[in-house]
Amino acid sequence: MARKRNRPKTSAPVPSGPRYEPDWTILGLAGAGLLVTGYLVLVGLLNAAPVGCTAGSACDIVQQSRWSTLLGLPVALWGFGLYLVMALVAGLGRARLKRWRTLWFLSFFGLIFSLYLTLVAWFELQALCAWCSVSLLILAAIFGILSFARPESAPGMPWSGFLAGQGAILLVLMLGVHAIYAGWFEPPEDPRLRALAEHLDRVGAVYYGASWCPTCQEQNRMFGPAYRHLPYVECSPQGREGPVAFECVANEIVSYPTWVIGNRRLTEPQTPEDLARYSRFNWAAWSE
Repeated sequence: MARKRNRPKTSAPVPSGPRYEPDWTILGLAGAGLLVTGYLVLVGLLNAAPVGCTAGSACDIVQQSRWSTLLGLPVALWGFGLYLVMALVAGLGRARLKRWRTLWFLSFFGLIFSLYLTLVAWFELQALCAWCSVSLLILAAIFGILSFARPESAPGMPWSGFLAGQGAILLVLMLGVHAIYAGWFEPPEDPRLRALAEHLDRVGAVYYGASWCPTCQEQNRMFGPAYRHLPYVECSPQGREGPVAFECVANEIVSYPTWVIGNRRLTEPQTPEDLARYSRFNWAAWSE
């Protein structure tokens, strides 16, 4: 008798999950955000100024300030990453409810973060960045569309629980951001830098600056937390558009920062070593 040949069993094809159309509206807006933030990242790498950000302009002041970076990276680069993730989520065929939840939270966080930086720039620097405002409007548009043109099943749970959960996560993230900018994680002040700052005060040196001045912020960063002990005079107590303080006018201060040490007048940020030399502070031999 002829043996029957055993035919190999073929496994049934695994049905793939349903594919959903990309969210073209959100994808387009995220693409616009990528263009804006990508442009800012590029000009930063080239050490160039964005269009409309001439030296000394409000845009330039914001771009040169300490709030233009986060954890050592340009804020524009963080924004580029956020828009990239939103574009990927909007373009991939995920279930509509899952996609909506992810995009809603990302846009909510981006909007609050952008509003935070805008308010800081206005109240601390009395300046607004046009490019940053464009990005803020894009995020507001994305968030608005997601909030008002959402799937019927969204958010998939009671709104009170959904907003409480998302709000708690957002609060933790924003507290972390604020803590970084507020210097809560700064190392303790360097005793030698503090000693130099106090020495400058004792010998009658004066450091004239303005709260909105990017190079003054650079000067302060050289001293870390010890900058609080510098003999500082605020020349712009009412903001960038306000009158100059009388003491600064009387001493003919026309640029910031300006150091006056004895008969010497210095109009650029100075390293601690240079300030020690000009004020006769023994920097090399100093010890606690």
